[in-house]
Amino acid sequence: MTVTRVILSVAAVAVIFAVGLRWWWQTRLEQAAEKPILVAARRYGIDPALVKAVVWKESRFHPDARGSVGELGLMQLRQDAAREWAAAEHVAGFAHEHCLDPGTNTLAGTWYLRKVLQRYAQADDPLTFALADYNAGRGNVLKWLNGAAPTNSTAFLQLIGFPMTKEYVTAVLGRYAEYRAERGL
Repeated sequence: MTVTRVILSVAAVAVIFAVGLRWWWQTRLEQAAEKPILVAARRYGIDPALVKAVVWKESRFHPDARGSVGELGLMQLRQDAAREWAAAEHVAGFAHEHCLDPGTNTLAGTWYLRKVLQRYAQADDPLTFALADYNAGRGNVLKWLNGAAPTNSTAFLQLIGFPMTKEYVTAVLGRYAEYRAERGL
């Protein structure tokens, strides 16, 4: 066996090991998030597969994730949304840093997700509007609607003015469908 073959063999084993380790770690993170996701989904009446899809897109199940504009945790909550949840739920002594706790984060994030879903209840598919709102904010959704009532989700998806938000909505909807299929729904 030549030195080149040995080096290539060692490199191949190292790559396989690294890929396996990454898969194992990602699976472990996902499994650790399942209980807080289920608790929050039950409490706020949201499909756990939807919450899981949002967590997947927002943080890839990393509970200590931090966003570029101050978002924290699994569901990447901004301070104003987290404080709104804490006030509504009468959580005393709340600090935004508490959103690094998976249980607190999924409760606050699922509460907020339910809130934005309710905003668009009259739409044919409130989820499309709610995900755009969750990602880009209500002000942007209203701007994209340009005074029209939110009713047609397919047309609205085309109106989304931020490519990253359009990709976000599409990705979460796709992952949500995958998680529902895994559960046989």
